Amino acid sequence: MLEDTIKQVVTNYYQNLAAIHLPQWLDTLDENALICDPVGTPPLNLAQDAEKFFNILANYYQKFEITQDSVFVAGNSAAIKWTMQVTAKNSKTATVEGISTFEINEQGKIIKVLSYWDEMAMKAKLAS
Repeated sequence: MLEDTIKQVVTNYYQNLAAIHLPQWLDTLDENALICDPVGTPPLNLAQDAEKFFNILANYYQKFEITQDSVFVAGNSAAIKWTMQVTAKNSKTATVEGISTFEINEQGKIIKVLSYWDEMAMKAKLAS
């Protein structure tokens, strides 16, 4: 798969996640995709949990942005160093950095996402 194709798939994933566009986000994913975000939490079950997950995002955040700081592509995989800036509905803000790895199938769909970041630290910043 071409490097530009992989970068575009990952960009679409992040743009639709940040814009809270569930159907478009799901379109970037294989129906059996494994998403651990962050690693250490139970994997997201797309069929059962995606709508609930997006409702939480929509109800909790005023602003949700993800910037891809560095992108490294190898084969049908990519590793992304990113920065996320969020503003909660309570007007508190947080900036978090992380790294995510993506595996993409020959159909251009994401089959695996592993994200490494401190979700609890972000929640603490938004709650304090």
